[in-house]
Amino acid sequence: MNKHWSKEGVVYQIYPRSFHDSNHDGIGDIQGIIQKIPHLVNLGISIVWLSPVYASPNDDNGYDISNYYDIHPDFGTLEDMRQLIKILHLHGIKLVMDLVVNHTSDEHEWFQKSVNKVPGFADYYHWSKTKKNWTSFFGGSAWEYHPVRKEYYLHLFSKKQPDLNWDNPIVRQEVKAICRFWLDLGVDGFRCDVINIIAKETSTPQGKFALILRGKEHYLNHPKIHTYLQELKKDVFSNYDCFTVGETVFITPQIALEYIKESTLELDMVFQFEHMGADAIFVKWFIRRFKPMNLKKPLSKWQNELQSKGWNSLYLENHDQPRSISRFGSLEFHAQSAKMLATMLYFQQGTPYIYQGQEIGMTNAHFTRLDQFRDIETLNMFEFGTKVLHFSKKRMMKKIFYASRDHARTPMQWNQSEHAGFSTTTPWIEVNENYMDINVSKNATDEHSILSYYQQIIALRKKFPVIVYGDYQDIGYHHPRMYCYSRSDEVNQLLVVCNFSKKPLKLPNIVQFEGMELLLCNESSHPQSRLLKPYEARVYLKMK
Repeated sequence: MNKHWSKEGVVYQIYPRSFHDSNHDGIGDIQGIIQKIPHLVNLGISIVWLSPVYASPNDDNGYDISNYYDIHPDFGTLEDMRQLIKILHLHGIKLVMDLVVNHTSDEHEWFQKSVNKVPGFADYYHWSKTKKNWTSFFGGSAWEYHPVRKEYYLHLFSKKQPDLNWDNPIVRQEVKAICRFWLDLGVDGFRCDVINIIAKETSTPQGKFALILRGKEHYLNHPKIHTYLQELKKDVFSNYDCFTVGETVFITPQIALEYIKESTLELDMVFQFEHMGADAIFVKWFIRRFKPMNLKKPLSKWQNELQSKGWNSLYLENHDQPRSISRFGSLEFHAQSAKMLATMLYFQQGTPYIYQGQEIGMTNAHFTRLDQFRDIETLNMFEFGTKVLHFSKKRMMKKIFYASRDHARTPMQWNQSEHAGFSTTTPWIEVNENYMDINVSKNATDEHSILSYYQQIIALRKKFPVIVYGDYQDIGYHHPRMYCYSRSDEVNQLLVVCNFSKKPLKLPNIVQFEGMELLLCNESSHPQSRLLKPYEARVYLKMK
């Protein structure tokens, strides 16, 4: 297996609007990130993934880009970006940016020129004289009539996010120029937004019947995608020491390998969402009761089926997902379950991704009213659910309280001062009410804190190559409330045992740790005890 810094590093995702506000306007910014770099260094982070800071009307909080070569004034300037890259690099931290090229903002000059059929721009986007029956990811129709051009344009997300036409070679040249600009500026790679849906069937036919996402058969993993990504890799990425991780929706390990297997020159790794369905049916808005096996099964599947063929991305949280403790852990056993989830995930094979606040155990927000939410997907889904699906408002609010993206977007909780130390003024979205108990400052003074535990995990990954590159094998797979597995290489064998229950559980007989050293534990149990406390996790090590 080829070795690379992207496999050996630990990624920390920053959602800049909610990370730290340096200029007291209630919005996080680039200088705020710079001020908090010591926190990243102290944690042991080696790669930062920065969510979009490009110029944008902010219909979808920066994922609707109006200028790929400039920074939104809320976040700072291009000079601030240069400074951020320089200081991160001085601390040995690489920077990955979001590459959002499935769509632009409808305020981008390309779209304005396409609307008016300016020569050379008419086919930059997907236009149709008739309305197709495709459904948007944000609910409602994916085709919007434009009164100026008198045609319908495709938007798989917000109607202010028209989809680019990748069939147009000039569009692909534009994307390559964008990538080169940022790589030349010093960026070390890209998280490629919804990358497996950028290719569409040229004739954009009507969609077949489906309860939701009608029309997806005409763009999901379309065969043309591989030509586009190979071209991008050959012409741009292969000329830099960088890496790419693709956000890929509705994907299987077999399909993922078409993008990431080492003989394929496309992407280095992908984000898959199968394990995010552990508490949902098909999509997150159809909630089901969480069962540990529903999380273990897909994680194990991806470990086993990508092993020796492709590389995994290890995550439980990001800017699009509610907080993992509120979903898969326990508020009653807050610290124990936070540490257990980290143990369960970050000793698997793959690159770890930590979302801001995850390292201190941030939870879902306290919101109880619709007007407390800011996310366009959340607001659109409420309208779609009540008006189209005819769900009651109470039912839709219950879904939002559990699944909204805003749960991940409340301000970072730094300390016990007003607004959690995020800002000196009222933030753009409310701070979680539990910030007095859950914050960086309080964690930093407690050697048994969640933050300290994350530091230990990261340090161990750097010390023992078996955690990065070792083979994965399930142990006692069918146990409904335990997740146990081993990792092994030529030198070491690692054993990970995790209790997903609020009750003490006895390890199954198949789990044997005699002769092994206890490397890490989130509870003060005797290392030879076969009884695991609620949400207890242990990691054992043995030299071969």
